[in-house]
Amino acid sequence: MIVDCAIYREGRRSEGPEDFSDALDEARSAGGFVWIGLHEPTATEFDLVSQEFALHPLAVEDALKAHQRPKLEVYDDSLFLVLKPVEYEPESDTVSTGEVMIFLGDSFVVTVRHGEGAPLKAVRGRLEKEPELLEKGPTAVLYAVADATVDHYLEVATELQTDLEELEAEVFTPDGGGSRHIASRIYNFKRQILEFRRATGPLAMPVSRLAGVGTFGARVPFVADEARPFFRDVHDHLTRVNESVEGLDRLVSDILSAHLAQMSVRQNDDMRKISSWAAMAAVPTMIAGVYGMNFDHMPELRWAWAYPAVIALMAAMEVLLFRLFKRRGWL
Repeated sequence: MIVDCAIYREGRRSEGPEDFSDALDEARSAGGFVWIGLHEPTATEFDLVSQEFALHPLAVEDALKAHQRPKLEVYDDSLFLVLKPVEYEPESDTVSTGEVMIFLGDSFVVTVRHGEGAPLKAVRGRLEKEPELLEKGPTAVLYAVADATVDHYLEVATELQTDLEELEAEVFTPDGGGSRHIASRIYNFKRQILEFRRATGPLAMPVSRLAGVGTFGARVPFVADEARPFFRDVHDHLTRVNESVEGLDRLVSDILSAHLAQMSVRQNDDMRKISSWAAMAAVPTMIAGVYGMNFDHMPELRWAWAYPAVIALMAAMEVLLFRLFKRRGWL
C-alpha cells in the first residue's frame, strides 16, 4: 500500500496531487522532487507507479517479489538500490532482516519496504527537519536511508558482540561447557551471524560505487558528485561492520571448537574413570574366578587361613590400584 506521497521544494514538504504523473510534472516544474513510500505493494498498486515513473520491468519484478541480495542497478531512467535492514532480538538471539528498495530518478524517489525494521519513517521525519539537506534532491534521500541502515548495523554488531561475550563466559565456566544445550546455542548464534553477513557483505560493492572508491568507483547516474564524501562515510561505517562480522564469525567458530574440545576432554576423563573402576573390579573377579573352578587338587584350598588371605589379597590389590589411579588423576 502507499504509505506516503509528498513533493519537496527547496527542502520543504507539500502534499502532492493524487495523480503520480501530475505530481512528477509539478515537482519538475518547481525544481523539486516527489517521494513516494510503499509498503509491500501488490502488483496492481505498483503497476501504476512503475508506469508513471517509467521504472525498468526487471527492477519492478525484484521490488514485488523481494528476497533480493543488496545490490545497485543502473537503468536508463532510474537507479535501483536494494538494502536489507537488520533487527536483533537479544532475548531469543535472533537476527531478522527486512528489505528496502529505492528507485531514484532525476526528480523522484520511490521507496518500497518489505518486512519490519526499515528506518524509512524515521528518515523521512529527520530529513523534513533538515531542509538544507533535502535541498540536495533525491540523492539526499538515498544517502539518508543508506546511512541510517548502516548505522543500525553498527548497533546490531555491538549487541551481538555483547551477547557472544556472555556466551563465551558461559562456555568456559567449570560447569557451563558441559550443558547439553550449549552446542545448539553456539550453532544457532553462528547462523544468526551468517544471516547478518548476508545483509552487510553484498552491500560493500554498491556503497563503493556510490562513494566512488575502488575498482567500481566510476560516476553513478542520478547521484550528485558532491554526495560522494557522504557515501564514503557510509562506506567507512560499512567496512567497520563487515570487519566486526568477520571477527564475530571467527570468534564463534573458535568458541564452538573450544566447546567440542572441552567435551572431548570430559569424555576422556569419564573413560579413564570407567576404565579405572573396571580394572579395580577385574582383580577380585579374576582371583574369585580362579578359586571357583572346583578342581580337587588346588593349592591353598585346605589351608585354615586361605579364605581370609584371599580376601586380604583382594583388599590390598584394590587399595593399591585405587591409590595408583588417584595419583595419576584418573579417579
